[in-house]
Amino acid sequence: MTAPPAPPSPTRAFWQGAGAGIPFLVMVIPFGMVFGVVATEAGLDLAATMGFSIMVIAGASQLAAVQLMTENAPVLVVILTALAVNLRMAMYSASLAPWLGGASFWQRSMIAYMLVDQVYTAAHLRYETGPPMSLAARVAYYFGVVVPVAPFWYLATLAGALVGNAVPAGLPVEFAVPIAFMAIIAPLLRTLAHVTAALVSVVAALLLAFLPYNLGLLVAALLAMMAGAQVEWRMARRRAGRTDSQGSAP
Repeated sequence: MTAPPAPPSPTRAFWQGAGAGIPFLVMVIPFGMVFGVVATEAGLDLAATMGFSIMVIAGASQLAAVQLMTENAPVLVVILTALAVNLRMAMYSASLAPWLGGASFWQRSMIAYMLVDQVYTAAHLRYETGPPMSLAARVAYYFGVVVPVAPFWYLATLAGALVGNAVPAGLPVEFAVPIAFMAIIAPLLRTLAHVTAALVSVVAALLLAFLPYNLGLLVAALLAMMAGAQVEWRMARRRAGRTDSQGSAP
């Protein structure tokens, strides 16, 4: 009988994570360049653009905030929209807590800072479907995925900011953003609750597109989370009911 493979060491797990993160460069680089270009065209200087990208490190909320700033939206609307777009990070954090919650405070702080869609996708998939790893190896794997993602996000933003207005006006660089999100989100739609939340968010965002300052996104995000939570709750009750009925059977 073949023995199960030995758990990877932290060093090996780190390099495995780095390898898992490399394919994401296909979307990270154009996404970062799009933000750099859009921010420059919106009037942000190089320091503001890079500070935005380094401190926030969340492309979708950065683009939404910059767009609202160019429309002279109220500061409160800009902040609420950025927070709404990033609400998914709270759900990411909750799903990673069982795997990384035992890390040290400083490790968890860096994990939280580096929590972006690509890193979450690769790390969570490995934790759930791969062979067991120690806590140290799980942390190392997470930061391994970060290595090709975060630095290239900064560099791509810098490249886009430096290029700025040199990008031809007719070049549809904005298409990199929805394509990147579709590539990330599609593999995560594995339950009825996930699919329901995604469908509700799409339909609500389209129906509420007439609202000013992209407020439709805020409402769509809230409706999607409520719908997904409701479906998850109903499914949990149904599973619990089946378990109780099986347990009470003679």
